[in-house]
Amino acid sequence: MAPGFIRQAAAALFEYDTGKVLRIHSLKVGIAQRLIQLLVIAYVVGWVIVYKKGYQDFDDAEGAVIVKLKGVCLTDVPNGTLKGSRVWDVADYAKPAQENNAFFIMTNAIVTPYQMQDTCPEDPSEGSCVQDEDCEGPSPVTGSGIRTGICVNSTKQGVKTCQLYAWCPVENDNPAGGKNTPLINVHNFTVYIRNNVIFRKFNVRRRNIRDSRIKGHLSSCNYNASRPEDLCPIFSVGFILNETEPDPRQQELMLAKGAIIKITITWDCNFDYNPNACLPKYQFLRLDSKSALDYPGYNFRYAEYYRVGSVDMRTLYKAYGLRFIIVVDGRAGQFHIVPLTMNLGSGLALLGLTTVVCDFIVLYVLKKRQIFHEMKFVDVDGDDAFEPIYKNSNYGTINVMDGKS
Repeated sequence: MAPGFIRQAAAALFEYDTGKVLRIHSLKVGIAQRLIQLLVIAYVVGWVIVYKKGYQDFDDAEGAVIVKLKGVCLTDVPNGTLKGSRVWDVADYAKPAQENNAFFIMTNAIVTPYQMQDTCPEDPSEGSCVQDEDCEGPSPVTGSGIRTGICVNSTKQGVKTCQLYAWCPVENDNPAGGKNTPLINVHNFTVYIRNNVIFRKFNVRRRNIRDSRIKGHLSSCNYNASRPEDLCPIFSVGFILNETEPDPRQQELMLAKGAIIKITITWDCNFDYNPNACLPKYQFLRLDSKSALDYPGYNFRYAEYYRVGSVDMRTLYKAYGLRFIIVVDGRAGQFHIVPLTMNLGSGLALLGLTTVVCDFIVLYVLKKRQIFHEMKFVDVDGDDAFEPIYKNSNYGTINVMDGKS
């Protein structure tokens, strides 16, 4: 058994396969062959070369963004910590002043002024107590300070809460503008978004500002989606809100509770033409869930510290507003012979599928497949053949010594 297997393996090692042309006159096979060739050519030319621009070399954009806000607003709050009239400018509502590819506009706030480190009752919304034992144990992480273990009267009549050592008085939960109405109307505020990109491979730089020598061009322009060639990078906040959420009621809730908005700047360039024809496209998408019941919108806290006499004090702000995240995405292409040659070569290789499929039809599907099988595969023994291992096969074997089959 083993020696026979070794002989057959050695015979297979010392044999050579060569192609044989077998011309088959068949309507079915001919149609299948031309149809597969047509599909492969359509795929290579139509999809790979034309649609996917397989004749171009590509490079991704690298870019930077600079943002500036403009706008002033007057508020008149009837009661609360911000009671009275107040003017809000960029330094008041843009917190923090600088971020990396992002910016924030405060539209509502809970303000707790004149806080100092002292003992005071916890806010009633955090829970109540009846006796001192209710206030013993570790302080909750959601609380405003450290419990002293004493149950005291709260700011709400008839309700007792645990006494805290904290920044007092503790924060209340009543936004100055209201829970569902904004404090600051920012629709007419403007955002200047300057974007510079570079495609290193092609040594091309682009920016979303028109190279104009006309003085005052930026001060008088406003982005118009129907005229992208104007290259005006100034957007009104109202325009961004309309593009993100057309429903006015939802817009008001976004301003009252906050929201997260993504601004995508896309550069899709074809440098086979004039690079100056490459213009940016802007897309706006709301990222936070408008249907969320717990912790909707967007907010964060910050404080302004000062000193009165020898006492350290602060004013605590819980800021609600619109957080904008800017993403720059870009890709440019230019003709290059290498990707074109590679894609054409891959297409020629795919044409080999035609032979594979047609051989399968001829050898395994057609009624005369046995005849085609015998005609396609023929074993020929040379005068120095190691051992003819297909003597008992169904195909003909030719011995070149005597020329008989």
